[in-house]
Amino acid sequence: MIIEQMEKVIENIERHIVGKREVIELSLTALLSGGHILLEDVPGVGKTALVKVLAQSLQLPFQRIQFTPDLLPSDILGVSIYNPATQQFEFKKGPIFGSVLLADELNRASPKTQSALLESMEEQRVTMDGATYALPQPFFVMATQNPATHHGTYDLPEAQLDRFLFKVKMGYPEYEEELFLLNHHMENSVLQPVLTIEALMEMKREVHGVKIHEQVQRYLLDLVRSTRIHPSLDLGLSPRSALAFQHATKAYATLKGRMYVTPDDIQYLFPYIALHRLHETKEALFEGMTLEQIVADIIVTTPVPVGVFV
Repeated sequence: MIIEQMEKVIENIERHIVGKREVIELSLTALLSGGHILLEDVPGVGKTALVKVLAQSLQLPFQRIQFTPDLLPSDILGVSIYNPATQQFEFKKGPIFGSVLLADELNRASPKTQSALLESMEEQRVTMDGATYALPQPFFVMATQNPATHHGTYDLPEAQLDRFLFKVKMGYPEYEEELFLLNHHMENSVLQPVLTIEALMEMKREVHGVKIHEQVQRYLLDLVRSTRIHPSLDLGLSPRSALAFQHATKAYATLKGRMYVTPDDIQYLFPYIALHRLHETKEALFEGMTLEQIVADIIVTTPVPVGVFV
């Protein structure tokens, strides 16, 4: 049942976002697991469009924040305004109070403003003037950033990158996909929602019931711990990352119509979980090693469990 509903969502999104099924599936995996996703790529490859279409397909309230160097934390969180009639301050909620939040070009804002968003992502609430306001559920942030080589960007520090479950690159479309886009872009019909919020929340609850066999769980942990002792890395994955990794594998299994996690699920998701959280040593940089090569080496050298893990 879940796989049929999710397939309808994916097909609905693919009507407007051509050739990006993998990115769509990873986005839905992050949503089901309660995580957030960071989309990094050059402008114009469909990052913003993907977030809008996903929100519309799921009937989720959508908010967008365009991050700029002069953006303030209050522009995101909200502000207390004095009401002369009641002689009290009233909190006016900011755009962060949306179920799907597009943080567009996150790395163009100052570190202080970035932190305001990322702290709320972790805490799932906003505290202003001593009062606490819960964020809506589901609460899902899809942030976009241009590569740091672009002018006017601020690198996200490792502690803040750790708030994102996945970091994904959109990439340019294939030749035939882009040709299709040129011919059909203006013919797209109005997007129709295909899933209710209630159905989505039920799916999120079912993720907790997905089983992970002890051997599969140990394999996941072996991969995580290998990043902490690898000679080419000076920053490995944290225990918080391991917890997020396990929950992501359960969400991915749910998306694929299974109630159990396989070693293949773990291998597939590991690079998306790991790459933005790791930091290579100076020696590795000098030798020209990339994080992708290091992660691939960890996968190859870590023994994979064999058996039936239902």
